[in-house]
Parts: sequence; C-alpha cells; structure tokens
Amino acid sequence: MINKQGEVIYVGKAKNLKKRVASYFRKSGLTARTQLMVSRINNIEITVTRSESEALLLENNLIKSFSPRFNILFRDDKSYPYVILTGHDFPKLGIFRGTPEKPNHCFGPFPNAGAVRESVHLLQKVFRLRTCEDSVFSNRSRPCMLYQIKRCSAPCTNLISKFSYGEDVKHAELFLHGKQNEVIDNLGIKMYKAAVEQHFETAAQIRDQIFSLRKIQEKQFVASGNNRDIDVIGSVMHKGQACVNLVMIRNGQHLGDKSFFPGHVGEAIESSIAESFISQYYLSKPAPPLILVNEDFDVTLLEEILGNHSGYRVRIVSKLQGEKRIWIEMAQKNAELAITHRNTQISTQGDRLLALQKALGLPAKTNRIECFDISHMMGEATVASCVVYDNLTLQPSQYRRYNITGITPGDDFAAMKDALTRRYRKIVSGMEQAPDLILVDGGRGQVNTAVNVLNDTGLSHIAVLGVSKGPDRKVGLEQLIFPDRQNPLQLPKDHPGLLLIQTIRDEAHRFAITGHRAKRGKSRTQSSLEDIAGVGAKRRQKLLSAFGGIRGVKAASVDDLMHVNGISRALAETIYRELH
Repeated sequence: MINKQGEVIYVGKAKNLKKRVASYFRKSGLTARTQLMVSRINNIEITVTRSESEALLLENNLIKSFSPRFNILFRDDKSYPYVILTGHDFPKLGIFRGTPEKPNHCFGPFPNAGAVRESVHLLQKVFRLRTCEDSVFSNRSRPCMLYQIKRCSAPCTNLISKFSYGEDVKHAELFLHGKQNEVIDNLGIKMYKAAVEQHFETAAQIRDQIFSLRKIQEKQFVASGNNRDIDVIGSVMHKGQACVNLVMIRNGQHLGDKSFFPGHVGEAIESSIAESFISQYYLSKPAPPLILVNEDFDVTLLEEILGNHSGYRVRIVSKLQGEKRIWIEMAQKNAELAITHRNTQISTQGDRLLALQKALGLPAKTNRIECFDISHMMGEATVASCVVYDNLTLQPSQYRRYNITGITPGDDFAAMKDALTRRYRKIVSGMEQAPDLILVDGGRGQVNTAVNVLNDTGLSHIAVLGVSKGPDRKVGLEQLIFPDRQNPLQLPKDHPGLLLIQTIRDEAHRFAITGHRAKRGKSRTQSSLEDIAGVGAKRRQKLLSAFGGIRGVKAASVDDLMHVNGISRALAETIYRELH
C-alpha cells in the first residue's frame, strides 16, 4: 500500500486477496490505526508468488527494505556473537559475528558479547587455546605473556604437539556442546595414564583442568532439565508499548536474554507481535528445534518455513506445562520489567535534558546533541569520535569515528578541526542531520576550534559547549566553557544537566579510546615486512629473530640485513628502501 508521496506505508500477504483487501474498507469495526492507514492509501501494488511460504519471505524482505509506517518493525541490525574455533592446524579461539563458514566451528549464538567473553576466558583458563591473530602466531620466536600466566600452551613456538593441542580443541568443543561430564571423564583417564607413566607434572596440570571444570559446573545454576536447544519468547503489551523478551537455552543451559522494542505497534495484539518477531528474526538467523511462545496463533506456515530454512524440524509451542511454563513466565516478567525500566529511563532523561536547557539557557527545542573527543598515545594512532544523543537516548547507529592523519602528532586542536570539518561538511550537503548542541571534550582551545569550523561551514547558529575536567580532573568538578563567556560555568556535582553531559562525554571518550586501541593494536601487530615482495613468513621470522623485532630490522643497514640467511643484496636493498 502506497501513499500520494510514493512511500510504502504497509506490506501484507494474503491467500485470498479479495477478502484481505476488502477487510480494510469495511464501514465499521476498524481500529483508529487502520482507518488512518486506509485514509492515506493512494495505490496498491500486487506481486503474485508461487506459494504462501514464498509470500512470507517476500513480505519479510519488503518490510526490512521499506520500513513501512503501519507494519510492526523489529530492528536488530547487529548480528549475534559466536565462540569460534578456526580451521587452522592449531585452531584459534575467539569471538565471531556474522554467518559461520567452514572449516571454522562456531558455537552459539549468544545473547550478548559478555556471555561470549566469559566463555572464551573459561576456555583459555581450562584448555589454554591460542587467541592471537595469525600474523602474530606465524612470527613468534618465543612464547608471549599468556603462556607465562598459563592461558596458552604456546603452539606458536612448538611447545605443544599438534596432536596434544588437537585433543585440547576436542575437549573445548565438547565443553561448548554442554558435555562437561564427558570432558571430565576423558581428562580423568588421561591423568591416570600420565600418573602411571610417572609424568607427574602433566598429571598435575590435568588435575587442575578437572578442578576448574568442576568449579564451572557448580556455577551453572540456571539450567533446563534436558540438553535441548530452546528459545523462549515472551511478548507483552502495556499502555501502547510492546516488548518481546527472547531467552536463549542452549544444551540445557540458560545463556541469557535480550529485550526487543518493536516500532509502529499502534493497536496491535500480542499474538501478532510474537508472530511478526518470529517471521522477521529467524529468517536471518538459525532457529532452534523448539520455540516457546506465550500467545496462541496459527504456526503452521512459520514452522514449515523455519524448518526449510534451518534444515531440520522446528516446532512453535504455546500450550505449555511444567518447566516450560516457568520459562515462558520468566520471559514475560523480563519483558514487563524491560518496559518499566525503559519508561523510567525516558522519564529520567527528559528531566535531565530539561534541567540542562534551563541551566545553559538553551531553547526548549534543543534535543539532538553531538559530542566529540580525541584519543591518541603520544600522537600515535589518533582517532576522533562523534557520538549522538537524540530522542532522549544515545543513538549508537549514528556514531562516527575519524582516523586522523596528516597533522603534527599530538596536536589535539588540529585533530579536532579535522574531525569537525569532515562531520559538518556532510551536514551542509544534506547527508546528515544537524545537531542543536555540540559538546567538545576540552578547554578554550577546542571550543574556539569548533566555532571557527562552524563559521567556515556556515553553521554558526549551532550552540557549542566545551567540557573541561577542571583543575583537579575529578568527576563532578567539570567546567563548562562557552564561546562568548570569559568565565566557565561549574554546575553542582548532582545537577541533572551535568549528569547528562557526563553520560554523553563518557560515551564519546569510550568510543574514541576503543577505536584508538584497535588502530594502535593493528599497527603494532601487523609487521610492515608483510608488504614487501619476496619476504615470506620464514624470512620474516628469520629477520625478526636476528634483530629482535621490527624496530631492530628498521635500524639495520643493508650489510647487516645481508648477514641473515636467505637475504641477498638485492633483497636487502629492497627491504631497506621499503622500510625507509
């Protein structure tokens, strides 16, 4: 259904098109939401599909493409994290997002990154699998610190055989499949054998592994009575707001839950919310064999499509008893709490924004705030961040990072100018929405830089405020710098407006330093030798071993480089030229 402006306002499917379309044009019995939608219909376009299953798939794709105003929308663009064991000879343990690919083995998905990080930490502690990047792994000449603290068995320097490392990987896979008892039994046999052969140090290490696994079992206090994979979906409507809480149970263990707040709900009923969630969510993610829901609706088509999509039978069950009933009640309770928490947050954020407007003398329409921060270490890997606060909440999808190059290292003013210029050129061109207030982390110099950039780009009407940490750099003593005032403003440490500024400033700092660390880590772990033709993995390792690292290689002369086995004069000259 399309309005006069050519915008898609609703997408639906029907086995009987005449009945479905006619139902929208009845003289009575229509909700106010449906009446509003019908009043805006200017055109209806129809696509015929081969089956009802194909129609549901097309409906889902069109809803995601057009985001129609009168469809229930679930937005969760970020993919779920997995624990991954790569397909290398010595598999790497790590965190992965996206579609799993062979020969890698992925376990999950997990509801949040915290659950994945905890799993990786446990696997490191118990099985001592490597987590380093391949470039680091292939160029190590001696074990790293993780080996010293017993978090890695150092396969990079052959301190463990391929067979022994493979056994640790197999045990890790069994652990991730929820088969801890089988792992403990295998380790017990291995420990006994080592003790009989008088390899007491090996036996002691295995004993510690078994002890750690038993401690982990004791901590897993929330578990289902079987080892099945189940998703529990509790949907709740409260005063026009809808929430869907998804509880993930994998191998009988509760991995956590996540709440979703659909848009365009209007007067929808709870069963249609759960049905919309399932059709939109699982067509891009693998569904477990069993899905529990708290509302009864026709699941025949959804079960057929999810089964075809997953490659195994998927059941959606709403009539629940016993333990399953407890799970669904927990999901409903979580959804209710999530709505309450969200309403409290919105109310609090509204009060804070109003207090900030009054304290700074800002217009009542001030709603969108952008904050900039610069992060670097002695001028290395300079990164600028821009975070956005709008509609009473932070908007992570609108955050931006800027890699700063071509400036004097450590020049924060130049870095701020570069980031602001790049950001607000896009706003002038209409590619981004203009803010009502700009916060810059810094003092008078950063504020003046921001004002100059806005004057140059024709956006001088936007308010600018500097957030300085104050003389003692303590939280609560921040000073607010105005472009047109000589003296800074210091609000009381418990002032709601200051708390809002701190929240936005801290998020900008977090986002900047995360980008800086990633950029710095990449530059330090990626050897510049990798880009030189004729220098493969073996020659790189020989060079790094001979000179103690990349700095030593850079300091070496052509004659020094020639002393390394396998480096000819021509290649030594090439290496020297590329590094200088």
